[in-house]
Amino acid sequence: MDVGIVRALGSPDGQSLLRSLPPYDDTSVIALQDRLRREGHDRALVAAALTQQRLRARAVAKFGEFANDLLFTPDGLEQASRLEVAATHAGRYYNASLATVHDLGCGIGSDAVAMSALGVTVQGVDIDPVTAAVADVNLRPWPDSRAREGMAEEFDPPRDPLRSRVGVWLDPARRIPGRTGRHGRIKRVFRLDEIRPTWEFVLQVATAVPATGAKLSPSMPHDAIPLGTEAQWTSFGGEVLECAVWWGPLAYQPGRTARILSPGASPVEVDERMAEPDPPVAASPGSIGAWLYEPDRAVTQAGLLGAVTAATLGSEVEKGLGYVLSEAEVDVPFARRYAVLESMPFSVKTLRAWLAQHGVTGLTIKKRGVRLDDDELRHQLKITRKAGDGAQATIILTRVAGRQTVIVVDPAP
Repeated sequence: MDVGIVRALGSPDGQSLLRSLPPYDDTSVIALQDRLRREGHDRALVAAALTQQRLRARAVAKFGEFANDLLFTPDGLEQASRLEVAATHAGRYYNASLATVHDLGCGIGSDAVAMSALGVTVQGVDIDPVTAAVADVNLRPWPDSRAREGMAEEFDPPRDPLRSRVGVWLDPARRIPGRTGRHGRIKRVFRLDEIRPTWEFVLQVATAVPATGAKLSPSMPHDAIPLGTEAQWTSFGGEVLECAVWWGPLAYQPGRTARILSPGASPVEVDERMAEPDPPVAASPGSIGAWLYEPDRAVTQAGLLGAVTAATLGSEVEKGLGYVLSEAEVDVPFARRYAVLESMPFSVKTLRAWLAQHGVTGLTIKKRGVRLDDDELRHQLKITRKAGDGAQATIILTRVAGRQTVIVVDPAP
């Protein structure tokens, strides 16, 4: 797809063609393509429209019903902020009463669209001309917001950003174009010194424009968080999606915070004020209590496990592993609770005997701090993937006070 085709898709005729397409179906693509060509549609436009049909079907998971109002590229869809997260970003700029936001590295414009929908004018740039053209089409419902081809490093900060109510949003590239991993996805970079534009440039922009935000990797090092900023780790459905760093009026609670998003549920936020600064650690495997808590991964990534120990009066199984043991049964909105049924030192022989004694044929394995292959362990335990007619069990393999331990648990409803 080139810029000309993107503009054609964004034209009234192109939009009419896209609206006329039926729901995506692999089995009918060739027949649909032939029909559209017989009707006189341009071959390249038909191919692009059918690609959009396929991408929009995939995009529903991120954008819901709004997927059919947007254009996508394969890479842009993978990298775009999902709707709920983009709305969170946009809310910060709206609440700061900013008139204009410069989106440096706008991608297909998911964040820019969310900001524009709240009445914030966005000026987006992206180094890829096709991606910039897609973002510009996506912004057409808001004529004052535009996207163009350009480099983030070319941004010229206003002389008085506070008076002019200007902010900046940066989404540095954390993927290597043209290189894919073993699952066919674009290869990601995780080190702060590998992002583009550079971390140094992000810091320069934040110095020049106080209302700056930057979307970074969930692996953001805690010791790299600039003083006075808020670094917020966000998860959706248990998957940590990003760490966003917020400066100036965009920072609600300086320090490390976590935001947990779940389908159909209100957001949950955790910050350092809620956490014990030095969470207690289990003294021995014999100190395993009646309950085990598994914090949301955003909480763990943000280093806020102390919020779970504080809420449950519990202790970590071992420093840094993320599980919390407690005698208290507490509803914690940012952690899942399990009832502890049994615990034992970990050995394949002991565990196999316990599973056989209890007639277990279906096994869910969770682990932290213990390196092993799940399939190999199932083979050694003589457990098949199919549950059959036997009992089910959930086990947690971890270290408690330095000793490998099996904890048999029952997930609380």
